[in-house]
Amino acid sequence: MTDLKHPSEQLTKGDFTEVKKPFELFHEWLEDAKGSEPNDPNALSLATVDENGLPNVRMVLLKGFDERGFVFYTNFESTKGEELLFAGKAAMCFHWKSLRRQVRIRGEVVEVSAEEADEYYGSRPRGSRIGAWASKQSRPLESRFALEKEVAKYTAKFGIGDIPRPEHWSGMRLVPTSIEFWHDRPFRLHDRILFTRQHADEPWSKERLYP
Repeated sequence: MTDLKHPSEQLTKGDFTEVKKPFELFHEWLEDAKGSEPNDPNALSLATVDENGLPNVRMVLLKGFDERGFVFYTNFESTKGEELLFAGKAAMCFHWKSLRRQVRIRGEVVEVSAEEADEYYGSRPRGSRIGAWASKQSRPLESRFALEKEVAKYTAKFGIGDIPRPEHWSGMRLVPTSIEFWHDRPFRLHDRILFTRQHADEPWSKERLYP
């Protein structure tokens, strides 16, 4: 059974006085999820908006986080990539059903450095690196065979040598201005704590919200 005797215990007791840094609390909750979720504890729903103001959402995987923000990777020529580059803003939602917890995050998105993207790309399985070249993500695909042909083409092109990172494939960092922690309580009287700031270089403020 997962040990909840740290920040989450403070939430269930309704005492947020010791919860000072949202990234520390997120780290604790993510570590708890790694021990309880059957699949992908780093999975999140990522919401974007298109040029017509219509929202879009899909599941992606968190690949890193620190005080600068939350990092994920994508094809910039995909629908997701185009919407991120267009709006420069996004929202995330983590839901860990086994722990009855949720974290919602909003803020601006910025591209990670080339060095950071190269490092992560190089850590991926070879097949995934080939896939980044072969997949014209989000665009119409005439058949599965057509995709397999692209995979074969790039497999032959790169042989057993190095596979460089495509220019259109990189990472985005969501720099949060809002992080909300939600914890289930009986009778739907849930605990919610919201951290906010106007800019990334400002200190966080926090407040409790009605459930």
